[in-house]
Amino acid sequence: MPNPPVDARALEASLRPHGESVMLPRAAYVDPDVLAWERRHFFGGTWTCLGRAAELSNGTTYREVTVGDIATVLTFGDRPRAFANVCRHRGHELLRAEESGDRPALVCPYHGWSYELDGSVKAAPRMGDSFHTKPYGLVELPAEVWHGWLFVNATGTAGPFAEHLGGITELVAPYAPETLSLKARHTYDVAANWKTIVENYHECYHCPLIHPELCKVSPPTSGDNWSLPGAWVGGLMDLRPDAETMSLDGRSAGIPLPGVDQRRVNYLGLFPNLLLSLHPDYVMTHRLEPRAPGLTTVECSWYFRPEVTDPSYAVEFWDITNREDWAACESVQRGAESPHFRPGPLAPAEDAVYQWVTMLARGYLGKPVSSPG
Repeated sequence: MPNPPVDARALEASLRPHGESVMLPRAAYVDPDVLAWERRHFFGGTWTCLGRAAELSNGTTYREVTVGDIATVLTFGDRPRAFANVCRHRGHELLRAEESGDRPALVCPYHGWSYELDGSVKAAPRMGDSFHTKPYGLVELPAEVWHGWLFVNATGTAGPFAEHLGGITELVAPYAPETLSLKARHTYDVAANWKTIVENYHECYHCPLIHPELCKVSPPTSGDNWSLPGAWVGGLMDLRPDAETMSLDGRSAGIPLPGVDQRRVNYLGLFPNLLLSLHPDYVMTHRLEPRAPGLTTVECSWYFRPEVTDPSYAVEFWDITNREDWAACESVQRGAESPHFRPGPLAPAEDAVYQWVTMLARGYLGKPVSSPG
């Protein structure tokens, strides 16, 4: 992939060994050209999470989504599929931005070519009896459903999805998120770069100063970070001896998830945009959509066993914690926008942030973001 407008020499400083390295250069957080590159290569060019497949279909047979900067059509026939939003006749868009429908076929509004939900041509009006439609099916894009979430590679150039996931599969599988039900969702517009939000997520160095609620139920110096293959970063933290889960009083009003560690919480970030927080009794996700260098929409969702009727104990705790984090990230963004900003060093406990930063730096330089473990 072509290199982004980030100084390669500055990236070398981010790729030094942990303890000698610094954060990414200022342009990575404030430059619109960098974000445009990221949309194409980090979001369009890898495996981006679009949300839960069942929610995306929700009674429709097709919908338009933008993956990175690439207009994409999702269809929901026998399985979720993704296609370029480009008619094979003259290139007209099949669907307008965010358009959806429940018809059994896609019809191009320009010349009336129509397509089955599997992308094959259904009809090509007035093309003549000798015209063969088979070579002109829609351009299909790689799409995978993983634990209920739909991932799409909009450029069609990413490596295998299994390699992207790597070792995260064995950590998530015991929680069986696909069997859990969405019980609450908050959407936040955070005035910070999407990478800053992920960096904040992957360290608790800041917890004693801005998260008193969290520190009551989970020691901020507890746990460790994983070093497994794949395009992800993450670690675990312990619960205090008298805490059952992450809530304001440490009590759970939910149902324990079978077969998972009841004394720990896993915090995993799957590149580029899905954060998974795995609790003993629920799964919380943050799905990020960058809107501008200094603006990110964060969709926070809580999933519980279907029998749970009141998720408020977890939602209240994390809404408070989220807002504390967003305020810190927004302050970091304002600092990054200052002409006096210089990339700072990483503390010994920020090794997960180091893994994330080096993953990004490798990607900027055109190298695979996946860690070999």
